[in-house]
Amino acid sequence: MDTKKLRQKILDLAIRGKLVPQDPNDEPASVLLERIKAEKERLIKEGKIKRSKKTAKTSDTPHYENVPFEIPGNWVWTTLGNIGIWQSGGTPSRSNKSYYGGNIPWLKTGDLNDGLIINIPESITEEAVANSSAKINPTGSVLMAMYGATIGKLGILTFPATTNQACCACIEYYAITQYYLFYFLLSHRDIFIAKGGGGAQPNISKEIIVNTAIPLPPLPEQERIIIEIERWFAFIDEIEQSKTDLQFIVKKAKSKILDLAIHGKLVPQDPNDEPASELLKRINPKAEITCDNAHYQNLPFNIPSKWIWTTLGQIGKWQSGSTPNRLNKDYYGGNIPWLKTGDLNDGYITHISENITEKALNETPVKLNPKGCVLIAMYGATIGKIGMLTYPATTNQACCACDVLHGIEKEYLFYFLLSYREKFIKLGSGGAQPNISKEKIINTYIPIPPHSEQKRIVATIHKIFAKLDTITESL
Repeated sequence: MDTKKLRQKILDLAIRGKLVPQDPNDEPASVLLERIKAEKERLIKEGKIKRSKKTAKTSDTPHYENVPFEIPGNWVWTTLGNIGIWQSGGTPSRSNKSYYGGNIPWLKTGDLNDGLIINIPESITEEAVANSSAKINPTGSVLMAMYGATIGKLGILTFPATTNQACCACIEYYAITQYYLFYFLLSHRDIFIAKGGGGAQPNISKEIIVNTAIPLPPLPEQERIIIEIERWFAFIDEIEQSKTDLQFIVKKAKSKILDLAIHGKLVPQDPNDEPASELLKRINPKAEITCDNAHYQNLPFNIPSKWIWTTLGQIGKWQSGSTPNRLNKDYYGGNIPWLKTGDLNDGYITHISENITEKALNETPVKLNPKGCVLIAMYGATIGKIGMLTYPATTNQACCACDVLHGIEKEYLFYFLLSYREKFIKLGSGGAQPNISKEKIINTYIPIPPHSEQKRIVATIHKIFAKLDTITESL
């Protein structure tokens, strides 16, 4: 279930008058607006308020042929500028230290959370307000971001606060409740984003906001709409939490399956299987097979009798890659895939984003890894990330590749590395740039089952993981 689309559908129904039934006893929104308009005219004549910059000839409602959709009879189309007072903020000079660290909260658009604003990290002084375009917005003001990556982001103040110039605030409301306004703006986000497109720094202006058409219901219906939206959103929150919980359970279940697999507890042992010690002697006569249960005190855990302990270096050929000189254009854009650790996906590698040339392969330390190699990232944020090549490819120096010896199932090694990720991450910690070396990898112990049991383990993991993936995909 796409809960984001479901939320948008609820909002769309709400602003079209289709979420709750209309009540013929409600005072029409048009009557309420006319009464507010008359009251404003009286206050203007008495000199208590000033007339807005709109001329007397400007209509308070958009022309009906230009409105986006039909609304119920007791609703009215108007503009955001007609239902409230809007103001943007400002940034006091950063060079004047006396402007910052005061007792007046100063909100930046990154502080907006699409909900109630209960914390604003930065503050300014009264001097800053007096000497800049920053303005104090009262409790309950509805805020919206106008610039950059946060465009359309919303918030409602739970205490008075100023904002920077990238934020617009509705500080007074006429014929509208703050939460109906909030949900309308939320429903309209994609439209605001589209209006702000076309440049490197997307932005909308206060003018675009105040001239935006809004379908306005009677006040009692606004309250009913808010209650219904919040009832639905609470239900969707429960669905999302259940999805999160289930995704966590699936992740833990996969981890447990891998743990059982490498401990020899996922599938039964077959007494007719050739012992893994004989397998290793045959595929790597030089291997030292000294790591069995007799030496358990030096090893991670006990294993079945026909299994053996060996090191990763004994079961395949390991090699790291290299990065051809970026200044040499003859090295890039060829037909040889060149994998960076960001291409690793904890699965089969079917796409590699960059290629190098045969000249790069011949003139630099980069090496070609055959199809089926198992890869592991050694550096940085991707440390422990793995993949399996579905075609020959080279890698950069942050990746280590194993061409597995015949008799060791590639996917058994793959799943062992997957199960061991947290240990590799721990091995690589301790510096600003976490890393493990090829030496640490090849000296890592791995429990090896008989070849037939390796196949049974891999098949069982595939079967269980497929069922768990089906559960995840259905969310």
